[in-house]
Amino acid sequence: MDNILLAKTGIVDLHSIKKYTAHGGYGALKKALSMPPENVASIVTESGLRGRGGAGFPAGMKWKFLPADRTKIRHLICNADEGEPGTFKDRQIMEFDPHLLIEGMTIAAYAIGALHGFIYIRGEYDWIAKVLVRAIKEAEDNGYSGTNILGSGFQFCIDVFRGAGSYICGEETSLMESIEGKAGRPRLKPPFPATAGLYCEPTVIHNVSTLAFIPFIIENGPDAFRAFGKPRSYGTNLFGICGHVNKPGIYEYPLGTQLRKLIYEVAGGVRDGKRLKAVIPGGLSAPILRADEIDVDMDFESLVSAGSIFGTGGIIVLDEDVSIPFVAQKTAKFYAHESCGQCTPCREGTNMIKFFIDRLVAGKGTSTDIDQILRLCRYIKGSTICALGDAAAMSLETMVKKFRGEFEALLKKEQP
Repeated sequence: MDNILLAKTGIVDLHSIKKYTAHGGYGALKKALSMPPENVASIVTESGLRGRGGAGFPAGMKWKFLPADRTKIRHLICNADEGEPGTFKDRQIMEFDPHLLIEGMTIAAYAIGALHGFIYIRGEYDWIAKVLVRAIKEAEDNGYSGTNILGSGFQFCIDVFRGAGSYICGEETSLMESIEGKAGRPRLKPPFPATAGLYCEPTVIHNVSTLAFIPFIIENGPDAFRAFGKPRSYGTNLFGICGHVNKPGIYEYPLGTQLRKLIYEVAGGVRDGKRLKAVIPGGLSAPILRADEIDVDMDFESLVSAGSIFGTGGIIVLDEDVSIPFVAQKTAKFYAHESCGQCTPCREGTNMIKFFIDRLVAGKGTSTDIDQILRLCRYIKGSTICALGDAAAMSLETMVKKFRGEFEALLKKEQP
């Protein structure tokens, strides 16, 4: 198949601007700067590009929410936090093809009228942050970033902002609070970032791979992008496949590729010839699917119809030996630890769920613990400022409902 984001995989030292430009890099930026910004925005809108960070919101539509007055300061932020367990696709772009991200950001900034941008990267990606800083310096030295880009008069500067490794800072409003020097806690919405974002100024936030698609779209046109994928879910996606498969890794395939194909053909099937037990299809927050539910297309709408979500496209494969209560215990521990504590249902609820699961796994559960977990999940969903509470509740609720027998077995002090 043809790739978009990984089309240049295998080129040695692609992270250097010399190699990037030698293989056509920054050609899309030159083309974009020859057009009015509104035309660039229209091309991206026509492509049907949707965000690859989890929500799947149309990129072009997000730009339309900006105030009409382009003389006001606007910001562009690249969300490179990538803190969800099972999600590791964006590091591939940042580490090995950083100029692709810089080019995509610069084109997006030109289209929306932003003069300044941030790449918000989690603290654990220390070496990747250094790669990005070097690449930005190269781009500035060669006229692709900074002031008067390619003699066009347009200016756009990018700073790399390193977070402290808090999962909640992957949420867009928490991310902005973090950049502003405050505790990384989500804001109430509305107002949305397009009208009151960073420093209360209009702001657009996209994740890494969303921005990295833009050079291809500008260079080849919206129809070329729409040739991949399926209606409403156009383009390709980077699928990070991990867990009990023979060939874990990052693979680029069109949206709509069947989950079964990704597991058994692309990733080489379940490790050691064992049977598949379950799959978490979109990062840890995605509701779990049983082995008999993997005949589903990996796109936004199909996964919702199957009772899960596309999320980040990070696929976690679990074989027959995995204890789902053990997975639930680790999941509950993660969300209880990462809750910012601002909302009572999330702060107290995730900790109470963790308490009940810990007690069950320890063989000390009571007959009401399972229903208490499900009751807490219902209370958390839809009652918090951000989606962390929903993510915890959705994932844990489905684990308990779909594999209830394993939780009940713990009450009998039997191992599932």
